[in-house]
Amino acid sequence: MHVLQMNPVEKVRVDAAQLEALYAQLGPAEAEDVLCRALEDVALRLGHCVSLFEQGSLADLRKNARTLIAVGDQIGMLALNRVATDVVGCIDRRDDVALAATLSRLLRVGERSLCAVWNTGDNAIR
Repeated sequence: MHVLQMNPVEKVRVDAAQLEALYAQLGPAEAEDVLCRALEDVALRLGHCVSLFEQGSLADLRKNARTLIAVGDQIGMLALNRVATDVVGCIDRRDDVALAATLSRLLRVGERSLCAVWNTGDNAIR
């Protein structure tokens, strides 16, 4: 018997124009501050999503995912926004199986998005 182990790799999309607009609007120093705070917030909220799911606190998980959407929108995390929206939809439909799978996907996309935005942000200030 052969067991196939799947290791999904998520493609992420970052709206570089959104980051460039942020840097143009705020200037490099202020934009870097906003970007760093937003990235930290996303990282903390992703971890908090896991805790909320494990506690069965779906109303708070929904609020947390909605905030992820808002923060992701601010810094151009298109893929994160899409998957966080899917998490909210799973909660609204009360589909626990889909929620577990989609939340796992959110964590993968979130991790890759953090790296992608950080790298894009570095290029935006050069």
